Amino acid sequence: MNIRILSVILAAGIMIIGCSSSNGNDQTSEGKTPTANTSSDTEKGKVIQMNKAMFIEKVFNYEENPNTWVYKGDKPCIIDFYADWCGPCKKIAPIMVELADEYQDDIVIYKVDTDKEKELAQVFGIRSIPSILFCPVEGQPQMTMGALPKAEFDKMVQTILLNNSTETSK
Repeated sequence: MNIRILSVILAAGIMIIGCSSSNGNDQTSEGKTPTANTSSDTEKGKVIQMNKAMFIEKVFNYEENPNTWVYKGDKPCIIDFYADWCGPCKKIAPIMVELADEYQDDIVIYKVDTDKEKELAQVFGIRSIPSILFCPVEGQPQMTMGALPKAEFDKMVQTILLNNSTETSK
């Protein structure tokens, strides 16, 4: 009997700890709490949920060209590889929403759920999340890992995607 009670208490404790990793304080500088939108790919200023078919159509057909990167988009993009259960992923989600809004005329921001899109995660060797892939229109993509501050993402957008050597941000 005591083992059952202890097991229930332990399970409840684990659930509470897991759920508390996101404390609801993910706010923008304006104090708003943006959400990562799952939008169609025609909406400007939104983070777009991406699956394998969309990735192959809009970004890179790794089935046709497994050894040669050929970007298919007309604007540079950011791809946020994330999972719903990941605390650091939840922390950068509002940053991605802000970037999508600020750079809506210049770049596209996608997000890929690594739990649902295991093949895409495997193709890019995603072992740690969040992993962020920066895809310029010309040249090779660059990957970064971890929950970085917005200023770092701004700098990478400017230097990697928009080819601006200065660190000005919009």
